[in-house]
Amino acid sequence: MFLGIEIGGTKLQLGLGHGDGHIPALWRGTVNPSEGGEGIRKQIITAVPELFAKANTAPGTLQGVGIGFGGPTDDTNQTVIKSHQITGWDGFPLADWVSDLVGVPAVLCNDADVAGLGEALFGAGKGMSPIFYITIGSGIGGGLIIGGQIYRGVGRGAAEIGHTQVLTTQADTEPALVTLESVASGWGIASTARAHLAHSDMWGTRLRELPLEDITAVIIANEARAGDTFAQHILGLAHWAVQQAIRQVSLLLCPRRIVIGGGVSLMGEELFFAPLRQMVAERAFPPFAGLTDIVPAALGEEVVIHGALALARQKFGG
Repeated sequence: MFLGIEIGGTKLQLGLGHGDGHIPALWRGTVNPSEGGEGIRKQIITAVPELFAKANTAPGTLQGVGIGFGGPTDDTNQTVIKSHQITGWDGFPLADWVSDLVGVPAVLCNDADVAGLGEALFGAGKGMSPIFYITIGSGIGGGLIIGGQIYRGVGRGAAEIGHTQVLTTQADTEPALVTLESVASGWGIASTARAHLAHSDMWGTRLRELPLEDITAVIIANEARAGDTFAQHILGLAHWAVQQAIRQVSLLLCPRRIVIGGGVSLMGEELFFAPLRQMVAERAFPPFAGLTDIVPAALGEEVVIHGALALARQKFGG
């Protein structure tokens, strides 16, 4: 039996399983950012015995732990490098801390990499290789899975697609290179809409009825679905940015499949996947045309737990 842990900026999940695509017991909670990393560690201390009780399983059956952390991690030292959302994590020896807590070895990795492993082994990428996973939510992360293994470069991460640079035009600026995350994440989409509304009167849109600070990607998606041409334009700018990054991935790696998850991808086929696929296909490198497909993720909210359990199984056997 293995323990999988997901530590994010807003949620905390723990699951028990054998790393085979099934999660017999799951514990889910939210985190309070104001309490920092110490507060999350206190939650984990409480959650572990609750999870074992829920599973009616003795802790002595545990073989190892896999951890997916929401930030960059160091493979050699098994430490958190930095959290961009929660204080109290920078340089923290998280794998050792968890190992001391539960009495078995633990392995630490970035949550997007771990999620990619889950999708590659049990989800939308099952049976295919290489798989490039992208999560587009409040931020943008990526993971490259080759032959069922996470590719981590020299040990501090790889596939950081959210930090690739793309060309974009904001409402009040000349074309500029910006990070993909700054324009195509949930907050990036909302920020783009606010900038356009603040600097131009050319658009007639119901979004003008809202205070700028209340505009979110979810609201923009709903208005786009209802036919608002401004909202559709804003989403088109995000699609344009994502396709640029995907084209770079395809040119460098030519993966068999690109799997996209995260809250923004939940806009669905009509608003997200169909226009994105069309843009990518129209600009594909001819020798690679048709070799990589783009599909939605399949494992939902438990994707990081699936991957963490699989990572623990790969590392510690069973």
